[in-house]
Amino acid sequence: MFRTMTATTTSATTGDTGDDTDDHRAKRRRGPRWWRRFLLFPRPVRLTAYLVVLLVLLLVAGLAAGVVVVRRSFPQTTGEVAVPGLTGDVEVVRDAHGIPQVYADTTEDLMRGQGYVHAQERFYEMDVRRHATAGRLAELFGEDAVESDVYVRTMGWRRVAEEELPLLDPDTRVALDAYAAGVNAYLADRSPSRISLEYTLLGVQGLDYTPEPWTAVDSLAWLKAMAWDLRGNMVDEIDRALTAWAVGTERAEQLWPAYPLEEHAPIVGQGAVVDGVFEQDAVADATRLPTRPAPFTRVEDELRSLAGTTSRMPSWLGRGDGIGSNSWVVSGEHTDTGEPILANDPHLGIGVPGVWMQVGLHCRTVSEACPYDVAGFSFSGVPGVIIGHNADIAWGFTNLGPDVTDLYVERVVGDEWRHGGRLLPLETREETVSVLGGEDITLTVRSTDHGPIVSDVDDVLADVAEEADVPRDDGGEAEYAVSLAWTALEPTPTADAILSLNRASDWTSFRAAVADFAVPAQNLVYADREGQIGYQAPGRVPIRKSGNDGLVPSAGWRPENDWTGEYVPYDGLPSVLEPEEGFVVTANQAVIGPDYPYFLGDDFDRGYRSQRIRDLVEGQIRDGGTVSVDDALTAQLDDRNTFAAEMVPHLLRPRLRARYDDDGQRLLEDWDLTQPAAGEQSAAAAYFNVVWRTLLRLTFDDELTGDQRADGGDRWIAAVTELLERPEDPWWDDVSTDPVETRDDVLRRALREARDELTSTVSPDTDEWTWGRLHRLRLESATLGQSGIGVVERLFNRGGWESGGGGALVDATGWDAREGYDVVTAPSMRMVVSLADLDDSRWISLTGVSGHAFHPHYTDQTDLMVRGETLPWAFTEEAVRAAGEDTLTLVPAGD
Repeated sequence: MFRTMTATTTSATTGDTGDDTDDHRAKRRRGPRWWRRFLLFPRPVRLTAYLVVLLVLLLVAGLAAGVVVVRRSFPQTTGEVAVPGLTGDVEVVRDAHGIPQVYADTTEDLMRGQGYVHAQERFYEMDVRRHATAGRLAELFGEDAVESDVYVRTMGWRRVAEEELPLLDPDTRVALDAYAAGVNAYLADRSPSRISLEYTLLGVQGLDYTPEPWTAVDSLAWLKAMAWDLRGNMVDEIDRALTAWAVGTERAEQLWPAYPLEEHAPIVGQGAVVDGVFEQDAVADATRLPTRPAPFTRVEDELRSLAGTTSRMPSWLGRGDGIGSNSWVVSGEHTDTGEPILANDPHLGIGVPGVWMQVGLHCRTVSEACPYDVAGFSFSGVPGVIIGHNADIAWGFTNLGPDVTDLYVERVVGDEWRHGGRLLPLETREETVSVLGGEDITLTVRSTDHGPIVSDVDDVLADVAEEADVPRDDGGEAEYAVSLAWTALEPTPTADAILSLNRASDWTSFRAAVADFAVPAQNLVYADREGQIGYQAPGRVPIRKSGNDGLVPSAGWRPENDWTGEYVPYDGLPSVLEPEEGFVVTANQAVIGPDYPYFLGDDFDRGYRSQRIRDLVEGQIRDGGTVSVDDALTAQLDDRNTFAAEMVPHLLRPRLRARYDDDGQRLLEDWDLTQPAAGEQSAAAAYFNVVWRTLLRLTFDDELTGDQRADGGDRWIAAVTELLERPEDPWWDDVSTDPVETRDDVLRRALREARDELTSTVSPDTDEWTWGRLHRLRLESATLGQSGIGVVERLFNRGGWESGGGGALVDATGWDAREGYDVVTAPSMRMVVSLADLDDSRWISLTGVSGHAFHPHYTDQTDLMVRGETLPWAFTEEAVRAAGEDTLTLVPAGD
């Protein structure tokens, strides 16, 4: 549902054409499902019958015609192309996998070249992203996109990006404008069908469209989408409240166990804050100026029982199981080369094309006028390299996951909201959403000082506001609404950090660069050619007043729940250079121990991946051993399930009927706890994971519904680990049956039902069971790949790869136990950087550089990645040219 101020909205969109004068709302709409989609796409795109007919005719007419249509948008990779605005030649050298390395003499020419290449390979993806971040998807896809548009318009991502532009450093503005000019040079005089196949198909169904010129703001807005994807604990904040309402506070808290610091080490194990500055050599009791909210307590009684229909809970795009990353760096003291080795593999939602595009950006002569010599993984639509290395330093990212969002239940009276003893005016603005094939929709966005009122466009949050058990001592005149406070809705110069990081040459310039990396807050590992390694946590983390712990929605009318308006100072965030251990591991675990004075959050990953990586590194360097590039690559593929070590002994205790029921159980007796896609250990892995999913369903689904059900991620692993030690805990009982079940009853039933499931879905013969047959990687296009029309989906989607790994494993191919076993999150790329010889580094991307269906580089890296392989990463000009297969020269256009 969303607020509307116009009578032109069609019934297909709002259900009526007038205002709801009782509560100033339009008819409530079901919460959007688009939040699960990385590219923010709402629902399957409905295509007309004409499109299906066209595709059939193309097939009947013969493959030759289809080939011509498909190949029209493929990029030119050899010869010369005249590009306006260039001051000199720009060379684009592509290797056997189409990975481009761009060479130029000036920053402007280099960024023009990158913009041109990104547009060649990925413009349709870029265009969909900018429509998504501006709340304009409905212009391309009609009414199915309206829900996502009103959400984004309400949060105002595009408006914030516009406000950020004047805050940027002049050098960043130059790069953004030059990049945009390169994109637009590619678009000039090209019809949509020559840009991407998707435009051809959309044109058939009635889209009369010519892409607008690219702008600097288009690039900035995409950073908001990434911040939303990695925003922190907003889902947990909602789920805590709804779970407490369903089962009570005490039992709900069992499902959010405390971080196990004694078993899983934090990222930084040394140092303390002294007078607001983190000093890595200080001891914990030296901490002063402890600015943090009170310890965890439940929000006041009026917010403890938020009543909402959990089955209608919108699936906000968020971390979920697997949205995380692995990254670590090892000092040269412990490597075979004597120089640092840095590894990184971010885990994100899957799709095609993948989120990353590999690229190299090289000034022929590195100077103040052209200071770039960098390669790594870029976002199409954004200049520069996000993760990678330059000639001097290397860096990797994992999501820090601090608590940077809060939901506030607000008391609204007419066009005012209550705060303390005062009524303050609401800020309002109107937004108009244009809808392909329908009437425009005009909505009114309301905001308090905390942020936009999101319950106006989200039905469950509206239920939370309206049905919360709060004192209604205002004579019934107040409307209850929910607003969102989020650091990314405040303008910041994050784009400065990206390009400054690309130019950094040592620890000092690195730290200065990432100081501007406001959102999303990240863990950064660092290594340089001088042999140093380090860690830095940047980002804007709000300091809350004492009444707000950030864990559940707060009463917005109480000033003690506000943010102070200040942030954890950058110099006070954890940072370490040359750590005592000789290595740093970050995998979304807790950043630092409980003595740290600032509140960063309580919903970190529980540390199963990070501790496994630590154990692998420590095992290799123990007794003088060393780590190699190959060792790091092998560690990235580690598929040992450390939780299974706790679970399997319990699964082996029940006595089951021989020669059928116990077939799977006997597999567990000899299981080495690894989860390969196939092979000797794969049958046991398949059985264990089916048992795990069944156990979650039997234990929790009788009391939890909708998105509060167990997805099987690290939080649920931690919760079940504790429950296993309490065999008569009420969670084991099925409240829908008369007998009172215990742990052993549930374990026995899960073992039997898992055997039955594998018998019916795979084979009665356990020799034919493999984890890969259940755990498949399917890559879908976020738009036409979800059209619901088989022939269209087959044009763009690729899939069926049998995959190993799993959630909470180092090889983090996450799956959602509520839905099935298919991969839903995965390593979006892998890289290992050798600081001894940068040309010895390795990299791989989940898909390929091309966004064009049927192009050889559309998913050419997927086969390799699934097999655990990587590509050589040429960096020096000599190595790049030796690996090059195609060279395109962009030349200055004549007058």
